[in-house]
Amino acid sequence: MPTVQIETAFNVELDFEIAPFHKRLMAYIIDFGILVLYLFSMKYLLYTGFNLELESAIGLDIIAISLPMLLYSVFTELLMNGQTLGKRIMQIRVVSLEGGEPTAGQFVLRWITKFFEWPFLFGYIYASSISLIIYIFYTAFFGIPVIIIILVSKKNQRLGDLAAGTAVVDARTSLGINDTIFMEVKSDNYKVTFPEVMRLSDNDINTIKQVLIQARKNHNHDICIRVEYKIKDVLKVESRLSSIDFLEKLLEDYNFIATKE
Repeated sequence: MPTVQIETAFNVELDFEIAPFHKRLMAYIIDFGILVLYLFSMKYLLYTGFNLELESAIGLDIIAISLPMLLYSVFTELLMNGQTLGKRIMQIRVVSLEGGEPTAGQFVLRWITKFFEWPFLFGYIYASSISLIIYIFYTAFFGIPVIIIILVSKKNQRLGDLAAGTAVVDARTSLGINDTIFMEVKSDNYKVTFPEVMRLSDNDINTIKQVLIQARKNHNHDICIRVEYKIKDVLKVESRLSSIDFLEKLLEDYNFIATKE
């Protein structure tokens, strides 16, 4: 499985497995199906349930149907840490090649380049099943260049990913990104060793967790040592713990303090 290297805030490169093409395709089909289901449900509610006339309800149709469908992918990726519902089901995720979660600007940029996929035609322009078939054909036809770009690009990126500096990775792999930095600290008598850890961001803590995961998987503790030195320099702390124990202690301290606040 091809991988992509992402440099973290600690100048450590982590390897993430590129999402297989079939997973990306299935995620898109699932999202497309969700939008079609939403379309028919809302159309039925407005024009059968409330007995509205299309000519007099165009504005409401755009606001209640077209706009949510238009913004579906960008809002779900923003709210679900780089995943739409389809991506979550297929366990893939958008990540930033600069390290950490993509910024709002990166999500918007990769979304705005999907102009041919925008389902605004599903709104008030849609009037029959034939219209829907035509739109599906239209989307599939203009999706061919996207597939070609994904297949030939080094990191399996589509145009939006290339522009935004993002990639889609397999979140199910042991090299994948964890949804949360939370870890349970069970001891009631737990003593915090490094309160300075709260000066680190959630992204920093998540990076530490990813470093530990990859160090154990690849039996490579060098990245732990590099991150250890970087953190000690930033936080101005000293420790005689091993690199792995030091990083684990930071995670425990962070979670203990965060859950007590």
